[in-house]
Amino acid sequence: MTQPLLTLPYLIRPATVDDAEAYARTHVAGLHETYEHIMPREYHEFYDAELPGMIERQRAAFEEAQRTPGSARSWLVFHEDGEPVAVATSGPGRDEDRPDFELHHIYTLRSTHGTGLGQRLLDIAIGRQGAYLWILNGNPRAERFYVRNGFAPDGTSLLCGPTWHYKPMFRMHRPDQPAPTRG
Repeated sequence: MTQPLLTLPYLIRPATVDDAEAYARTHVAGLHETYEHIMPREYHEFYDAELPGMIERQRAAFEEAQRTPGSARSWLVFHEDGEPVAVATSGPGRDEDRPDFELHHIYTLRSTHGTGLGQRLLDIAIGRQGAYLWILNGNPRAERFYVRNGFAPDGTSLLCGPTWHYKPMFRMHRPDQPAPTRG
């Protein structure tokens, strides 16, 4: 069994099938907090209504990940009081033109901002390997975080689909990162 990765006051561990509801609820809470200034009210209402379906899809995804080596992996983070406060998923790239590794998402709740939790999750989810991710335009906090971690826009952008109200987003990529030097 995989041992949890501890970062006080947070417990970071691989998500399991039994975590599907907590993961989906935390993911939706992260969407609400992250995009409250970008997305219209209808976006938030859609995700609130979609939560039961998200829970079932998350359960199915976690079951598939258990059966399929090399598939996307997810982590769930709990505060020491037991409340879930962050989620992350990464895995093989889904873009045809960039089949390398992808950070699907990291969402940390506002109460954890500034604690280093996002950095710890990024380090766990992708390590030092090269990877890419997508960022919704108008999210400078996330963009600054990823730039600090070696990511840069790769010139690819697109419009999201109807659920995301056709908002523009852009892709960022970073090459493999060198191992830290000891000195």
